[in-house]
Amino acid sequence: MKNRKNKVIILGQSISVVLFGLFVFLVAAGAIFEYFFQGKIYPHVYIDNIAFGGKTAADVEQYLLAKNQPFLHKTFSFRFSGSVATLSAEQLDLGYDATLSATQAYLVGRSKHPFSNLYAKFFSRAIHLTPYFRWKTDMVDTTIESIAENIDIPVVDALFQFSNGKVSAFRPSRDGKRVNRVETKRRFAELVTGIPTTQESTIIIPLPVETIKPTFTTDRVNVFGIKERIGHGYSEFMGSIPGRIHNVALAASRLNGVLIKPGELFSFNDAIGDISAATGYQSAYIIKEGRTVLGDGGGVCQVSTTLFRAALSAGLPIAERRAHAYRVHYYEDGGFKPGIDATVFGPTVDLKIKNDTPAYILVQTSIDTQKMTLTFELYGTNDGRRSEILNHQVWGITPPPAPLYQDDPTLPKGRTKQVDFAAWGAKSSFQYKVTRNGETLQDQIFTSNFQPWRAVYLQGTL
Repeated sequence: MKNRKNKVIILGQSISVVLFGLFVFLVAAGAIFEYFFQGKIYPHVYIDNIAFGGKTAADVEQYLLAKNQPFLHKTFSFRFSGSVATLSAEQLDLGYDATLSATQAYLVGRSKHPFSNLYAKFFSRAIHLTPYFRWKTDMVDTTIESIAENIDIPVVDALFQFSNGKVSAFRPSRDGKRVNRVETKRRFAELVTGIPTTQESTIIIPLPVETIKPTFTTDRVNVFGIKERIGHGYSEFMGSIPGRIHNVALAASRLNGVLIKPGELFSFNDAIGDISAATGYQSAYIIKEGRTVLGDGGGVCQVSTTLFRAALSAGLPIAERRAHAYRVHYYEDGGFKPGIDATVFGPTVDLKIKNDTPAYILVQTSIDTQKMTLTFELYGTNDGRRSEILNHQVWGITPPPAPLYQDDPTLPKGRTKQVDFAAWGAKSSFQYKVTRNGETLQDQIFTSNFQPWRAVYLQGTL
């Protein structure tokens, strides 16, 4: 029994010695391995199917810099007809990022994760790295945009008018042209990859230019189903300053002749476009950040308000509408109660109207700058609907606060200048109901909460 116990002890001691020896061997082998690969890339690392194990990061950089040689003196020429724009490979910083790829190769097996490091160094068969190929994409984008400015032609929809019981075109349609930016960049990327196999110093990239067809063409004048007037809107703006009169006329002209397709959600802001000095608008009073101030496009809300009234008259669904912050006398002139108005301020505040009739709707505007009146006529097909404004109420009328006087060191002493104008506050609501053959199509309450507004004066202190 004793002998058997001794044998077990001896066996255990032998195994311990073997394990300890194995441990010492592995530690020594690991140390030798790390010593040999100090500052070098670990085995099994490949770039372009070339083994770089045992080589340095500098070797990888040298290899990729040599691969960049075919790119150094290349020029890219974007062309369409007589329009040309060029970029050099140097401007684009085109080529393989040698430093990045060298760093990636060296860091294989040197991460913060010991188990993945162990696998990468001793158990992985092959780690294939793809060298990072780059160019300045923003410079390509800028170049494409610059040449496209000379090529792009905006599409022009036909504009129409209704007279003598029929629709006729007063502005013909015109095809547009546009450079396909996405396809141009795809072609560029494709040609770049083939540079090492080409001898030409200039790489030509033909620009793909597409024809854009108008939505409304002149030859379709008889297929819109426009038969009669279905809605009417009216407003007055007597007392407007010249800049405001100009803006009302300009904005109204840009809606004159517009067609709204059946099922379309019409956006006032989209139809009008940019409102700024660059598009012809003048400075006039607008409501901005709680103040009445001079700004480009003052008076455009006269147009949105008049269109809102025409849409109500036609019994169309109003998908989006916002009342003004305070009462504006223009929108109550002509016998209108407070609240039948619609303010716009792109891109966030919009007037949106749905055409749920069976035909196109033609928008026709008319402005009288002598009587200071604006009229909207909507033409389409009368499907028997009837619109009503019911229970129009105005309450909570409050006087404006006392005027505010502020010192202004830019004005001469003793001079006073009014920069904001008093308005009475009120709340308003009305029911908008649309029916057809006993069916209710719309039943909506529109509310307005007009703040009392104080007059503001500047007093000179200069």
